[in-house]
Amino acid sequence: MKRSKTVDEFILDAKNGREILIVLRDLLNSTELVETMKWGAPTYTVNGKNVVGLGSFKAYTGLWFFQGALLKDPKKVLINASEGQTKAQRQWRFESAEEIDPELVLEYVNEAIENQKQNKEIKVERNKPLVIPEELAKALEEDQNLKSSFQAFTKGKQREFAYYISQAKQEKTRYARLQKIIPLIQQNIGLNDKYRK
Repeated sequence: MKRSKTVDEFILDAKNGREILIVLRDLLNSTELVETMKWGAPTYTVNGKNVVGLGSFKAYTGLWFFQGALLKDPKKVLINASEGQTKAQRQWRFESAEEIDPELVLEYVNEAIENQKQNKEIKVERNKPLVIPEELAKALEEDQNLKSSFQAFTKGKQREFAYYISQAKQEKTRYARLQKIIPLIQQNIGLNDKYRK
């Protein structure tokens, strides 16, 4: 099994925002949060519960607050990166280390820590109905072995496959995504298994 990266390796391997990651990491480590790696990214916890994580992308680097929707956000810096999909999580994006106001970041982080200690959280609806897109339904109908393999997954993993296809706007993209997931289903590998521990 492949060894997961350390936080140091994550920062060294970051193609963008390395300086931002270093500053944010130092700030987070100055609190009582415990540093760990989850889903391939630095994640900071209190009492074993996720509070905040670090992420590095092409356009920005930033913090994501697992229960960010509960934060007061007086400076209106938090955004919902997946409007309509994400209820609790919020991001704070930075394009340079100079943008980081350490006192303000710690104010938000400390509020998030206190919220977690008080068990404040937005519950995520786990039992959404499984809606299988037409392309996947047809493939399952045509291949009984594929159908059996698909049905062996939990409802949550089935939903991940269905959502992955249905989110594509163009028919050719939905078909390409279907072709990508068929081998995963046949090998009993969930779409997001590589991100799970």
